[in-house]
Formats: sequence, structure tokens, C-alpha cells
Amino acid sequence: MNSVILIGRLARDPELSYTPNTQSAVCRFTIAVDRPRRQGEDQGADFIRITVWGRQAETCDRYLSKGRQVAVMGRIQTGSYKNREGVTVYTTDVVADRVEFLGSGNGGQGVSRDTFTGREPGFGSSMTQDTGFSAPQDAFTGFDDMPDTFQAAEDDIPF
Repeated sequence: MNSVILIGRLARDPELSYTPNTQSAVCRFTIAVDRPRRQGEDQGADFIRITVWGRQAETCDRYLSKGRQVAVMGRIQTGSYKNREGVTVYTTDVVADRVEFLGSGNGGQGVSRDTFTGREPGFGSSMTQDTGFSAPQDAFTGFDDMPDTFQAAEDDIPF
């Protein structure tokens, strides 16, 4: 099984391009995912390259920007290429099946809302590529009164 779920923040703005033959949209971005912190150590992060295809790629390019928090579901894909010096470079990327927009869309200054739905971009919409992860639109009713952000508690959990 090749499955990965990541939560992190975009390290830079996404880059959208189209394949030459089929004109399929492809969006690439990098997210910073915090490493678990051990006592006495500084917080570290891994920078993971994400690739998104199709209509979801165009949506990511439109609504995501550097610093935005996202959850990504997908698979790991490895590859290699020869650089200009002829050295083989090995790559590891996550090909996303689903991208969920989390947190605030504008640096913590409130949620950026879609003008058509009044909801945060991507919320309640199908952000998948026919992978079976989407839910019917009416499954998201009743969430309009939920807070815009989650406040984490610093209490220790007893398990």
C-alpha cells in the first residue's frame, strides 16, 4: 500500500503549468511539515514536494499561496533524472489525490471566503480526481456556525 497524509504550510507559491500534448493542468508546490520535537531540541521541518493534477491543480493555483496550511492525501512517487553535469539526481514526491485547505487563507487575519458559496475556498467542494474521497454537498450543511480556526489546547493527554 502506498498512501500518505501530510499537514503542512506552503513554503512558496504554487506553480501551475500544462502538459504539452494533452494540455492537462499540473500544479507543483512544496510544503513544510514539522518534525516531532524532542525535549531540548530545536523544531525541525521536512520540505516535501507535492504534485496535483487536473481541475484540482487549477484550484490549488488559484487559492493557495505561501504560508497557507494544507492537508494532502496521496501517494509517494520516486524518480530520477540526469542534471547538467550528468549526475543522476533521485527525487521523491507526493502525488496528491486530495488537497484540503486548512486554517486561514490570509495569514491569520480571518478566513478568505468564496464569493459564491460564502465558505472558505475548497470547503464542501469536491477536491478530488474521482478517487472516492468526495462527499455529497449536503453532507456539509450545518457547519456554518463553526469557528474559523481551531484553538489547540496545551494540556497533556493522559494516554
